[in-house]
Amino acid sequence: MNSQRKIQALLLAMICLVCKPVYSQHAGLVPPLHTEGHQILDASENPVRLTSVNWYGFDQKEYVAGGLDHAPLATIVEQIRQIGVNSVRLPWANETLERNPLVPDYAVAANPQFKGKHAMEVMDAVIAALEHAHVMVILDNHVSRADWCCSESDGNGLWYNHEYPEANWLADWQTIAKRYRNQKWVVGADLRNELRNGAAWGGTDPKLDWHAAAERGGRAVLAANPRLLVIVEGPEYSTNFAGFDKLPVNLPVPYRLVYSPHAYYAAEQTPSSFEELKEVYEARATFLLHTEPGVPLWVGEFGTCQTLDCGAEADWFRQFVRLLKENPQISWSYWPLNGTQSTGVSRKYDAIESFGLLSADYKHIAAPKIVELLRTIEGQPPR
Repeated sequence: MNSQRKIQALLLAMICLVCKPVYSQHAGLVPPLHTEGHQILDASENPVRLTSVNWYGFDQKEYVAGGLDHAPLATIVEQIRQIGVNSVRLPWANETLERNPLVPDYAVAANPQFKGKHAMEVMDAVIAALEHAHVMVILDNHVSRADWCCSESDGNGLWYNHEYPEANWLADWQTIAKRYRNQKWVVGADLRNELRNGAAWGGTDPKLDWHAAAERGGRAVLAANPRLLVIVEGPEYSTNFAGFDKLPVNLPVPYRLVYSPHAYYAAEQTPSSFEELKEVYEARATFLLHTEPGVPLWVGEFGTCQTLDCGAEADWFRQFVRLLKENPQISWSYWPLNGTQSTGVSRKYDAIESFGLLSADYKHIAAPKIVELLRTIEGQPPR
């Protein structure tokens, strides 16, 4: 090879390095998804681990995804790609879907194309942008009435309340599942976030029987879009899946069910070692990895302080990341992507989101140590 060709080859190699796509262990995945035993598979029968971030806002009082007041939509989507995940859990409220209010101008200040638009029009655009970037979307019915979640007194602890009865919940799921039926990168329906207020898995009280309600919800979703994964959380803020093996969810379409535990640090339950942490989660959720019929697990929420300088909580987070790393069949979703807060109970609009991965301007990663830890779960190369 002569010197000129050597130079051309070197320049080509440099261009290829610059243009190299963001690392993804599922760069060639083909949605929609389905399940087989404890695994999630794509349309080509390749195993898929959902690696996700939570991007809240359509469930909050601005009725719009966080950050559109600070950065163009394309910029935020690019930050999601830079983090290296393959999917977004997108919370929404029944109020947002049913009222479909005009979004406040201040909440979309960096995206003037959304001024004067209704909430669901903006959701359409957000999902289209994620789909264009080949980022999968899991729709999450987070709350009934739009507000910050979660407590025993917020009125959103069950899958229904006085303002939004079960009939609305079922109808709303059919509406939103139909709305995105032709967008194959919308791959999942998380039926309801963090059941509490006495919700039980089975039992004699139909008003609290989340198992029966989840089957009704799953049927409603699959009637509207039989290609979606149906994702079911558990009682006690989705931390306790005891009994799920003995009373599984039955759906009319096979190979669609996923269970979704959540995990956060609790000072009163701090494990003294990694072995103790494994025992705690084995008793409450990961035992399902060893039961039949097999159902995949997706940890729909876990997170910690943005700076990883919060003592025992940060230690817990590192141990939980290790648990995920040692169990590659468990999918996961970090809470949250957002760099700033939305308006809500105990919240202040535009204040720093203390767990958030992105900066307050939504143009940079503000939690590089957390992002690097998340990348280690998948064995991603450092950047």
